[in-house]
Amino acid sequence: MTGEESRAGSRSVTDVGTLKALAHPLRMRLYRGLCVAERATASQLAEQVDEAVSLVSYHLRKLAAHGLIQEAEAQSEDGRERWWQPASEGVTIRDRDFRDAPERVAAHLAATRLFHDQRAEMYRRYLDERSTWGPEWNAAAPDSESLLRLTPAELDELRRELTALVVKYDEKGRAAQAAGETEGRESVAVHVYGFPFRL
Repeated sequence: MTGEESRAGSRSVTDVGTLKALAHPLRMRLYRGLCVAERATASQLAEQVDEAVSLVSYHLRKLAAHGLIQEAEAQSEDGRERWWQPASEGVTIRDRDFRDAPERVAAHLAATRLFHDQRAEMYRRYLDERSTWGPEWNAAAPDSESLLRLTPAELDELRRELTALVVKYDEKGRAAQAAGETEGRESVAVHVYGFPFRL
């Protein structure tokens, strides 16, 4: 959904205004929720995030003003409420696009920290609810750490290969769901981090 790797159908975010619009805690939760649901109303999203519909509507309009989401075709006969959908298959936010000025570097760092904090919170919530998922899901959910010795080129190659593998399974899951194979299918988050460090 968000990441450094550009995927077919994803939008590259290169301006600070759009980055800041997305890097708001509630807006990012709404954007993520809309990516999972594919289409939703402000009321439906407000229920998910436990916020007032008016506040959610305001933040959805902000995301739309930056081209991150767009109005969707109404999914019901009741035309009183707008339906929204992501404007692309996700967003790509690259460090290299924000290195040219200190304020751009700072905005990118703040956004990246928010995205990582929210991902960590998603994983903590899964851990807290692990017993409700059952043994099959818990056995399938990976949790690992690998400490490698790589060059920047090797890490970049690993990143590209992991991204390609995630895309393969995303396409496979979406095709199966479109074919009606929905039993046992859930939304799954895959978070991949690779970075140099020194002790």
